[in-house]
Amino acid sequence: MNFLNYYNHPKNFRYNPFKFALSEAYKRKLKIFVETGVARGKQKFLFFSRINWKDGMSTMIFVDYVKFVQGHLYSCDIKKINVYHAKKFVKKNLDVVSFFVDDSLKFLNNFDKKIDFLYLDSLDGQFEGASKHQLKEVEIVLAKLNKNALILLDDKGLKTKLSINYLLENSYKIVNETKEQVLLSL
Repeated sequence: MNFLNYYNHPKNFRYNPFKFALSEAYKRKLKIFVETGVARGKQKFLFFSRINWKDGMSTMIFVDYVKFVQGHLYSCDIKKINVYHAKKFVKKNLDVVSFFVDDSLKFLNNFDKKIDFLYLDSLDGQFEGASKHQLKEVEIVLAKLNKNALILLDDKGLKTKLSINYLLENSYKIVNETKEQVLLSL
């Protein structure tokens, strides 16, 4: 998985958790990825966006991974402009990703495939209700996860309080935990 080296940038403080999660995904042969909240990049002027290393760059990393394993990424964001920028970042690999502009709860409720890897980052942690929102996402999607699926929760502490407890109560275990993220599995 040499493609990961590109993301090993001093400002990308999520690099190691993503590297660990994708290594675990590779061991488990996971191919169907679902992401709520796309990598938005850094806004410059009105319509220009550039890569933001502090953003973690999840969409780009996941697209590179699913291309490597011949899988597919399903990515959702509520803002059309965010999806527009994410598409630009992965324009060479649009064949392995499907983008949706929708509320994550509606998107997950309508999603009709089994999920191997779930990344929840749809509502930034500083917003009121972020923790309840992530819990609702988990409740909706739990039955849609494959038995060996991984769940990666972002913004640990800010929006993961309820969802981590809920998952632990439902037989999930923490596989890896950092300051920013928590990776869980059955």
